[in-house]
Amino acid sequence: MAKKSKDKQVTHIEKDDLKARQAAINEAIKVIEKEYGKGAIMDISSENPIKVEAVSSGSLAIDSALGIGGYPKGRIVEVYGPESSGKTTIALHAIAEVQKTGGIAAFIDAENALDIEYAKALGVDFTPGKFFLSQPDSGEQALDIAEKLILSGAIDIIVIDSVAALVPKAEIDGVMGANHIGLQARLMSQALRKLTGQINKANTIALFINQLREKVGVMFGSPEVTTGGRALKFYSTVRIDVRKGEAIKGADSEILGNRTKIKIVKNKVAPPFKVAEVDIMFGEGISKIGETLDFAVDLDIINKSGSWFSYNGERLGQGRENVKKVFEENEELYNEIYGLVRDEIMSKTGKKNNSVDEEESNDNIDELDLGIETLGEVE
Repeated sequence: MAKKSKDKQVTHIEKDDLKARQAAINEAIKVIEKEYGKGAIMDISSENPIKVEAVSSGSLAIDSALGIGGYPKGRIVEVYGPESSGKTTIALHAIAEVQKTGGIAAFIDAENALDIEYAKALGVDFTPGKFFLSQPDSGEQALDIAEKLILSGAIDIIVIDSVAALVPKAEIDGVMGANHIGLQARLMSQALRKLTGQINKANTIALFINQLREKVGVMFGSPEVTTGGRALKFYSTVRIDVRKGEAIKGADSEILGNRTKIKIVKNKVAPPFKVAEVDIMFGEGISKIGETLDFAVDLDIINKSGSWFSYNGERLGQGRENVKKVFEENEELYNEIYGLVRDEIMSKTGKKNNSVDEEESNDNIDELDLGIETLGEVE
């Protein structure tokens, strides 16, 4: 005769019997902790709130737009945009900042396109034990390597460049031109279900770089869509849209870089939809001098009258590029203004000891569908 299973019944307690309710929840907590271990459930009070640590992005403008002074630790960040918009530059700056705090970085180079010399120029430290590079053969291998690095608990930031290059093994082994609809979306959905909790426990920043495609036959709204299905949209705490703007030219009309617009389209730890504009200079990355000047003007630290810039009643120069040159030549002046700007921004973001109280926002309904996109894509 089969053994009768124990019925699971809801305990009925009067709502106004607070003592009985507290005793019941305490008993439930004991059972949960006995089965799943200490910390499986926590009583979060105003005296002991969940803190989200943040690491600087390497840009005052981006730190300000993120709302907590940088990228949240233990979370997934997606950086996407058109080709050559500055996505990898943003990721390399993040790595450099993590390394400055003593952290270890890993870079999954699925595109096989990492420029080591450019990374060094941006401040990435290639000292043995500080930076690990992988150039995987398939999407499964890339995500498996990422999982093992995260589970080690030793990696502070891991960058996957890019989602579009995480090609499933079945597609690699198949014939050219064969239809492989949904393979990559399923791969990403399965991987992120596993990785999200691991990333949080390891307190690792997982930064995914993604590309844009266009849906076929879209008549209204934007036809742009990121690759890899919708899972990454859902699991990301922060999503950053990067767009290249107007060219920055020198005195002889030589193009020195691009003005780049960065929009925080999703943010679960601070208010979203903030926009930052930075100068990305060729061979240099994000121009800290340029963004410091812009912030100093916005915060009335530097006075701008027409095309002239003044500080403490003294004229610095005419034209933005000329004032940037003044800062390059006068490091003491630049450091003074940078300090004033940084203090003002940090006071506004409420960043203290690199952590903030968590302020979770609701995901958009259209981000809850983890299904596979069936519309065609145009390269």
